[in-house]
Amino acid sequence: MRVCVIGTGYVGLVTGACLAHIGHSVLCVDNNQEKVKLLQSGQSPIYEPGLIDIIRWATDKGLLAFTHDLQLGVHHGEILFIAVGTPSLPSGESDTQFVEAVARGIGTYLNHDYKVIVNKSTVPIGSGDWVKMLVMDGVMGRHRLLTDAHDDNCTGLPDKVNFDVVSNPEFLREGSAVYDTFNPDRIVLGSASAQAIALMQQLYIPIIERHLSNHSPLPPVPVVVTDLSSAEMIKYAANAFLATKISFINEVANICDRVGADVTQVARGIGLDSRIGSKFLQAGIGWGGSCFPKDVSALIHTANDYGYDAQLLKAAVGVNQRQRVIIVEKLQQVLKILKGKTVGLLGLTFKPDTDDMRDAPAVDLIENLSRLGAKVKAYDPVISKTGLVQGLSQVIVETDPERLADHCDALLLVTEWQEFLGLDYHQLAQLMHSPILIDGRNFLNRETVEAAGFRYFGMGRS
Repeated sequence: MRVCVIGTGYVGLVTGACLAHIGHSVLCVDNNQEKVKLLQSGQSPIYEPGLIDIIRWATDKGLLAFTHDLQLGVHHGEILFIAVGTPSLPSGESDTQFVEAVARGIGTYLNHDYKVIVNKSTVPIGSGDWVKMLVMDGVMGRHRLLTDAHDDNCTGLPDKVNFDVVSNPEFLREGSAVYDTFNPDRIVLGSASAQAIALMQQLYIPIIERHLSNHSPLPPVPVVVTDLSSAEMIKYAANAFLATKISFINEVANICDRVGADVTQVARGIGLDSRIGSKFLQAGIGWGGSCFPKDVSALIHTANDYGYDAQLLKAAVGVNQRQRVIIVEKLQQVLKILKGKTVGLLGLTFKPDTDDMRDAPAVDLIENLSRLGAKVKAYDPVISKTGLVQGLSQVIVETDPERLADHCDALLLVTEWQEFLGLDYHQLAQLMHSPILIDGRNFLNRETVEAAGFRYFGMGRS
């Protein structure tokens, strides 16, 4: 099938590359010409394990191409994915200006051919009908321009346009997005059009039937077919639930610290309950990134718009923000005065296997530690190599863990990179002014670290 993906950010690029990998002809469109040139040269603007190999393979096979020409993309695709950013506004509402511009642009270039326009961007609930309206606005805008230019001789304008809108939310985890695309828990399709749903199911057949699976035979991927609004709500509800689950275990961890319990043992004990499950019960310094903060805020804002006070979601956000302060308080309890002390951060990105710094807890830690007079250094396996240090003016980014530890008064583990499990902690302890380690993710083996000479402090592990 012929596919156009508009937007080559995290979601759009992964979606386009993976659809090309399963045999579709994909044209990715982006208005950033420098990014397009980078992709055309076989480079990726984002770090995501396995993605660059898929991009190069699909490009070499002629299944994947990149352009800044929206008209070319609209004419190419039977299915048009809108995958542009919807960042949060200060109010918590999603900024949909890019979705609006793309939807109008699609309408400008529609012809007689039937198109399925897919909302892949995370958009406010009710956006399906809104996008349809914007596409028609684009069609009518073109009609007016042609009328003015040709004195009512509208050559090139179709008698009518034929399209449907589908909501197809993504559930990709940064750091494992390629795997998640090929092995989803479910595929959600929201539309009132049977024709559009049928085409989307045809598009995803290789994934639904697990043609790429190297494992023993697995059942087909469930396809959840809903109305537009329900599909949009599924995306928000899923992320809000996971964020709330993390905030819950962090709340429990804070109580564990006070009563002398170990939250890792508590999490294991409750996680074995099939009604609860063990995933997202890792206590630490909280969630960040581009999805959870934005989606929870957007759902709270939507609830407010409709006269409902989403108190549970607000509490989840409050607990998450508090976690970023608690780790600094732990450091103060150990070092007492932070002014004049040197603190090293192990990890900067909001999670491992990504270069994403959006709403990363490390950013708040750097700000708080600097405000308290500490000198802050950091080492991150990706950021240290790429040199992507925008917005990190208050931190010294070191090139290796040894430089990080040198003359530090304490280390804070911020991101659970696998590399950190294999560090020579005995050597790091020898390099430090005082060998103190606060494990903000309860990631390291306490006995190993303490045997290396460190004083170890976890989250909820008093």
